[in-house]
Amino acid sequence: MIARLFRPFTSAAPKQTRLLATVALAAGLGVAATAPADAQSTAKPVLHGRHWAAVTGKPLAASAGAMMFARGGNAVDAACAMLGTTSTMWDTLGWGGETQALIHNPETGKVVGINALGVAPTGATPAFFRDKGMVYPPEYGPLAAVTPGTPGGLMVMLAEYGRLSLAEVLAPSMEMAEGYPIEGVQADNIERRRDIIAQWPDSRRIFLPHLDENNAEQRAAPEGGELFRQLDLLATLKKLVDAEAQALAAGKSRKEAIYAAYERFYRGDIAKEIVAATREQGGLFTEEDLANWEVHIEEPVSTNYKGIDVYKLTTWVQGPAMLQALNILEPMDLKGMGYNSANYIHTLYQTMNLAFADRDFYYGDPYFPPAEPIEGLLSKDYAAQRRALINPEKNDTGARPGDPYPFQGDKNPFTKLLEEWSPIPPAAEADGSDGFQQAALDQDEAFIAGTTSIQAADADGWVVSITPSGGWIPAFIAGDSGIGLSQRMQSFVLDERINPFNVVAPGKRPRATLTPSMALKDGEPIMAFSVQGGDTQDQNLLQFFLNVVEFGMNVQQAAEAHNVTSYQMQSSFGAHISEPGRLDVTRQLPPYTRDRLKAMGYEVDVVDRTYSPITAILIDPEQGTFQAGASDYGDDYGIAW
Repeated sequence: MIARLFRPFTSAAPKQTRLLATVALAAGLGVAATAPADAQSTAKPVLHGRHWAAVTGKPLAASAGAMMFARGGNAVDAACAMLGTTSTMWDTLGWGGETQALIHNPETGKVVGINALGVAPTGATPAFFRDKGMVYPPEYGPLAAVTPGTPGGLMVMLAEYGRLSLAEVLAPSMEMAEGYPIEGVQADNIERRRDIIAQWPDSRRIFLPHLDENNAEQRAAPEGGELFRQLDLLATLKKLVDAEAQALAAGKSRKEAIYAAYERFYRGDIAKEIVAATREQGGLFTEEDLANWEVHIEEPVSTNYKGIDVYKLTTWVQGPAMLQALNILEPMDLKGMGYNSANYIHTLYQTMNLAFADRDFYYGDPYFPPAEPIEGLLSKDYAAQRRALINPEKNDTGARPGDPYPFQGDKNPFTKLLEEWSPIPPAAEADGSDGFQQAALDQDEAFIAGTTSIQAADADGWVVSITPSGGWIPAFIAGDSGIGLSQRMQSFVLDERINPFNVVAPGKRPRATLTPSMALKDGEPIMAFSVQGGDTQDQNLLQFFLNVVEFGMNVQQAAEAHNVTSYQMQSSFGAHISEPGRLDVTRQLPPYTRDRLKAMGYEVDVVDRTYSPITAILIDPEQGTFQAGASDYGDDYGIAW
């Protein structure tokens, strides 16, 4: 069965050589390579590099990363260039979205987190949205936007940890904004969303250059391969570069000059244009909202799984859920269960149910009270308590959040809400023009959609993992800035019974799905990995990690593996629905395994491909080289040297 998971590719390397290389890397990770996984071929080859590796969601963006390395930049410079170009290409994100990153700094030996998620604007309260007949904040438009985070995240990462100038790093993005041949898939995506896009004058002007309101049959979006021009965005990027140049001319340092560009975006003429244009279309932004927002350089959270330290950002994203799952799974004999056996899938599913139930109730903005119980959530003793709840024979469709507070010496302040909590939140129903908007995505699309992923590493020890998002099409573009704003407001809730930590409030971050990942062994980085895909992200990353660590797959095999997908957790988008017991599998899973899962209480849907577009870099500790992988789903692409 495993042999059919991967499609063959032609490699000049003898099979025995490839096998030995995989075994050597697995030994470096502290795990045993298993022969069935080692024997598998893949649609794409593993990328090998000695000096650097760059992987992301688009070939053009990976090329931008390679350009930075060629200029003498480090992995942070390359990652920032890839971030800028993917935003310019609208690779399920735009420049007004949000950026989440982990960076291994070889100068300190530490992993740091970058929190560049925007906050809710002034006036964004539960009462405001309820008065408009909404059950959750809207999915798109000016009221869906949190403050722009990606420009600030890019500039802070570059100023603090990069080597190159902002002008050098933004050069590929500026060239693309001047005009690049848009991909057919993206051009068709714009055309499908034309009715939503046409609501906003500047989005209509940029995305729909061929719109003829007298001829509804005529295509409004660019054709695939047509030069897609974003001259307003180009002008904004030039303003940032000009601010840097003026600061350098005045004798400022490289770092100070990049922060001068940051000031212009958040407190200067760019901010004024974004605010004025957003408010004109009914949004809530104020100039103070942008001026007061800041990027946080923070300490990530981690757990140790069989000698490997796995790092995630904390509760403002869903990343700790994967760490909770690893804590639950650690004592179990996963390899003995057999890869993708019914027992293994059931164990994963039940573990994820418990971890994601905690996510749905306890995760929120750690910079905004009340404080999330992260110490208790990541306690190994708490994991043991949760593990004991797993029924080895039957799916638990009623899996609930636990109580982690005793495991950090505290008392739960939300006991009553916890008792009343339901795995299925209140349904959101449209009730006319003041209620929910026409959905930009159906629920299945919303569950898996969103973002790109970026990995970069270099021989000096800089390693970067980024999962940026927000401002995807259909994006509201804020006036002449050319900046497409985020849609992350929809991830808030309005009812504390759903999650008392994630109720919308001015200045607060919504709990997002975005989740870069990094692994270290004996204090040295061995892997950077992340994935696009909304609520499925930490499901896919958990399975990818176990594919490598437990089943000995190389990075490309693990990236291409067809994962299973659970829909039991609450969606972070749209109507926030939950579908307990629903399980997506592929046809590679044998009928007898599917039948066994159905007998255990699962609603098994067989799909052609589960959505798991992983990008990853492994660092070979023996050779000091890089092995990079990119999923064969979509346009994920890497370059190494």
